Amino acid sequence: MSDSEFDHLLKELQDLESEHPEFQDPNSPTARVGGDPIKGFKTLPHSIPMLSIDNTYNEDEVRQWVARMSKGLGSASADQELFSGDQSDIAYTCEPKIDGVALSIRYENGAFVRALTRGDGTQGDDVSHAARTIRSIPLILHGPEIPDVIEVRGEVYIPLPEFQRINREREESGDEPFMNPRNACSGTLKSLDPTMIAGRKLGFIAHGRGELSDESFASGHQAFCERVSQFGFDVGAHRTVELDFEGVARAIERIDQIRHDLVYATDGVVVRVDNYAQQEQLGFTSKSPRWCIAYKFPAERKKTKLLRVEHQVGKTGKITPRATLEPVLLAGTMVSHATLHNYGMIRTRDLHTGDLVEVEKAGEIIPQVVGVVLNKRPKSAEPVLPPDHCPACDAPLEIEPPEAIQNPKLETTRRCMNPECPAQIREKLVWFAGRKQMDIEGLGESTIDLIRSTDIPLEHFADIFNLHHHKEQLVELERMGEKKVENLLNGIEAAKEQGMARVLAGMGIRHIGTTTAKLLARQFKDIDSLLEAELWMLMPTAVNTMSQAKRESLTGSTAKLDTTYETGLGADTAPAVYEYLHSQAASDAFDRLRSVGVDLSSKDYMDTESIVDSPFNGKTVVLTGALESFTRTELSERLESLGAKVTGSVSKSTDLLIAGEKAGSKLTKAQSLGIEIWDETKLHETLDTINESVT
Repeated sequence: MSDSEFDHLLKELQDLESEHPEFQDPNSPTARVGGDPIKGFKTLPHSIPMLSIDNTYNEDEVRQWVARMSKGLGSASADQELFSGDQSDIAYTCEPKIDGVALSIRYENGAFVRALTRGDGTQGDDVSHAARTIRSIPLILHGPEIPDVIEVRGEVYIPLPEFQRINREREESGDEPFMNPRNACSGTLKSLDPTMIAGRKLGFIAHGRGELSDESFASGHQAFCERVSQFGFDVGAHRTVELDFEGVARAIERIDQIRHDLVYATDGVVVRVDNYAQQEQLGFTSKSPRWCIAYKFPAERKKTKLLRVEHQVGKTGKITPRATLEPVLLAGTMVSHATLHNYGMIRTRDLHTGDLVEVEKAGEIIPQVVGVVLNKRPKSAEPVLPPDHCPACDAPLEIEPPEAIQNPKLETTRRCMNPECPAQIREKLVWFAGRKQMDIEGLGESTIDLIRSTDIPLEHFADIFNLHHHKEQLVELERMGEKKVENLLNGIEAAKEQGMARVLAGMGIRHIGTTTAKLLARQFKDIDSLLEAELWMLMPTAVNTMSQAKRESLTGSTAKLDTTYETGLGADTAPAVYEYLHSQAASDAFDRLRSVGVDLSSKDYMDTESIVDSPFNGKTVVLTGALESFTRTELSERLESLGAKVTGSVSKSTDLLIAGEKAGSKLTKAQSLGIEIWDETKLHETLDTINESVT
């Protein structure tokens, strides 16, 4: 059926399930559109190990493998010609080797149960939430004689048009493209968000079996594929059955000729003995089946001229170099751009504009520069140099790792430190308005995109607080209206009073997240106080661990600091934050926010002279389980106001665990580490005592 017809029926089913939740089924087709994010992955054992396949890169080794198969099955004596058609009792299936992610899908009584990745071969991650979104994986098997238990194994892949769309969007936002479809597919499967996975339209092709309750279901690989295709599986359209090496060689050549026209990436040909009984006779090595081999195609490599290097700014501020090349035909397509990964790689390869470079397609898809023909370098060639400042906004750049400043070949990342950089601003606006930052209800991604598609200014954080000047225009926008705009503007007005910690966390400043922003807001009463602070004040814990000489160079004293406060910043991160806070970009950002009425004073400031002497002061606290009297956020803020540092995981540095009902693994770990544990009763008694002492 057409996509529109399918979508119409799916919407009808969603409506029915909403009206009658008692009839909802986890294997409903509506599961394919996504759902709530999962919390993490479970690792489960494979009922039958998923072993890897031995690879070979030349046809002589395939010839030798066919000889071993014949000899192992007794089809020929040692002095008999092994490669003629006389060994017709052995059949070999040949099919494209899909460059994807192996998956084992289990069905019981015809219903989808779970999907596991290969993992280490004996156990894999449960990615059922992702598999349910893939339309080519049936959730209910329909057809004749369905086994009580059947595991269908195959390859999840990302269709090449979809892969190219994703990489195009990543390049437009300045992110490095995925190196190959397999990386993109693996990352997608490992996402915790089923809705995002569904949006990438993964495919699945079946190519094997795991546990099977009915051994008579199929006598061999070709028969198995034919049977499961009746259940709705895609089993591929380019499998052939050959009787000798010459047939296998022809199949390899035929697949090589068509592989660039396939909808999925392929990097070789899988050849296997077809008959299951013969496979059993041939057996396994410790890591691979003897009855199967993968012939890998060599990567095609061409030489062309490097014309120039562009420096692209991504949504996170990462600067990515991209090569512009003289167009060259490579692996079936004309290539004029290639990824250069990072500036450390550029220096390692000593790239110059004008160089003759070698280019190949990683995974047969992504063009990359893999070498330089040094003896062809023209005298006019100029070394490729990284930018000193952001190409989009001229802000300072941070180099990672820090040791790359002394050894440039180690550099992996160069990042713009200006959160108002125009190349990053859309993502920054979405983050700034988010619930844990400025909490502006109604200003989500779609609304931000809608406003930015008009002539209403929305290019800086401060522009949000000027939207009330454009109320009439906002009301006229699609999907807005008087009431929705009124709520939006009220939310924006309320956000002005959120205070310094929320502003710092919302601006997306490198190394300043929610926790660090709160810690800074405890120590500095407003933005001006923070800007007046010396560098060592941003990293007191790190300063106390430095040598006397280094401590004196920073603070003017060899003595350790008489302070126990924490900022969340260390010797590696504090200098980058300090540099940004004292840049012109930061000054402009804070001035603009102040001018539109945003409160830049701290709501979390703790005057150390007046802090209550509480048992929480200076302690690291973890919350777990369900609490009756507090929300997690309320209790965290209360404990932080009493000097605690509230974190999300239990470790050796945890001082106290507060456990509510149904506390799980965090409680168990705390008990094993001997960490102090309080229940809600003990917590209330302590807080009541503190309140009485304040009164």
